[in-house]
Amino acid sequence: MKILKTPKDIIDFKSGLKTYNSWGFVPTMGALHKGHIDLVKKALAENDGVICSIFVNPTQFNNKTDLEKYPRTFEQDFALLTEAGCNAVFAPEVETMYPALPNLRIDFGNLEHIMEGEFRPGHFNGVGIVVSKLFNMVQPTKAYFGQKDIQQVAVVNRLIQDLGFQLELVICETIREENGLAMSSRNRRLTESGKEKAKFLYETLKKGQSLLQDGKDPAHTKELILNLYKSKPEFKLEYYEICDFENLEPLQTFKPDKKTAIILAAFFEEVRLIDNLVF
Repeated sequence: MKILKTPKDIIDFKSGLKTYNSWGFVPTMGALHKGHIDLVKKALAENDGVICSIFVNPTQFNNKTDLEKYPRTFEQDFALLTEAGCNAVFAPEVETMYPALPNLRIDFGNLEHIMEGEFRPGHFNGVGIVVSKLFNMVQPTKAYFGQKDIQQVAVVNRLIQDLGFQLELVICETIREENGLAMSSRNRRLTESGKEKAKFLYETLKKGQSLLQDGKDPAHTKELILNLYKSKPEFKLEYYEICDFENLEPLQTFKPDKKTAIILAAFFEEVRLIDNLVF
């Protein structure tokens, strides 16, 4: 597997494989886990070649401590990608991606003001800029994202549609630990006992689904779930929202025949975790 450090490296690498007509792309910030590798394997099954990027993007962190603590495990990541059969990893330096801090501001409308947009101001602007840069540099046929970052997926989809990127967005389901905890690079910062206790997040998503399907309206369901979190003070809930899957707008009425997404973010053991359930 090749390590690519610059956009020119990507051009040279791809030009040496002219018989490859389709390229899958898996953008990551490293600290890879089974969920990332599943994205790579799906991309390999659907394309002639696959490039994975590893770049901890500073412009999407509105918390300096969070950026500093984000796990960086390139050697382990490289080994996992090699074993999976990935063709190349694009691992640029910050100076390569940002010769100067960008002045561009991307406004994603309502997505800027709900959930992640509300609690992480400027986050999606950073996501939009780095993803646009990566799409331009890699020029993939298909780009693969996990559903765990559901609001990010909505942002990337809007980016593709509004800016006319000639690629297909492929959304892959969330990969979970045996206890239901969504796999995440941030899970590395949890204690072993914490990883077991953190299954509570997924349990509250399933409970919300059950309450809705039993006839409770979204407001009442949310109230009952918030009471559950009050009984578990070690979990600091930021939000728990019941939304229309298509536009992520909060639901006033649950409709069993329409796709619904329950989305949450919470701090546990000083680690910020997100998850969602779509049904």
